[in-house]
Amino acid sequence: MKKLLAFGLIVLSVLLAACERRAAAPRLEFKNTDLTGLPYAKDFALTDHNGKPRTLADFKGKVVVLFFGYTQCPDVCPTTMAEMSAAMKELGADAAQVQVLFVTVDPERDTRQLLSEYVPAFDKRFLGLYGTAEQTAAVGKEFKVFYAKVPGKTPGSYSMDHTAASYVFDKQGKIRLLARSGQGPAPLVHDLKLLLAQS
Repeated sequence: MKKLLAFGLIVLSVLLAACERRAAAPRLEFKNTDLTGLPYAKDFALTDHNGKPRTLADFKGKVVVLFFGYTQCPDVCPTTMAEMSAAMKELGADAAQVQVLFVTVDPERDTRQLLSEYVPAFDKRFLGLYGTAEQTAAVGKEFKVFYAKVPGKTPGSYSMDHTAASYVFDKQGKIRLLARSGQGPAPLVHDLKLLLAQS
């Protein structure tokens, strides 16, 4: 009986703590996966397609959408980038407060020149990011992103298996969401509006 009572008190204290947290800061109802408080995916050090070194701090004050892909991807990458482009159009003037970043997982082929042609073709505000093989591996590890080369018929015709989702950061540079690919722009637009409404 004492054990049952003690367990009941623990459950009650947890519920009360949860209620206090909810009262202090109402939980946002995201359409995508809420990653608030995630202990990894904190930063990166790469170069953008204009040749400028970049970290997450460069985009403070904007909501950031970070996608890992490669320019020769036949399906997931162009689909995701097109969805992000559609989301930016739906956001209208608010799109100025959103920065989309495309991180290549294929630094061997995705040169600065190629990224500068591919990424802005979806939206001129989008930035392509690249690094050395070592820098790419470090960012992949920090964000727990899987990517691997799949051999083709010739050495240069390989493809890349990779994680097909985007990370979303709030204006303070804190990780907030994992956005799934292939769901259309509506869920992303919904969630970006929630994050943009926060100070």
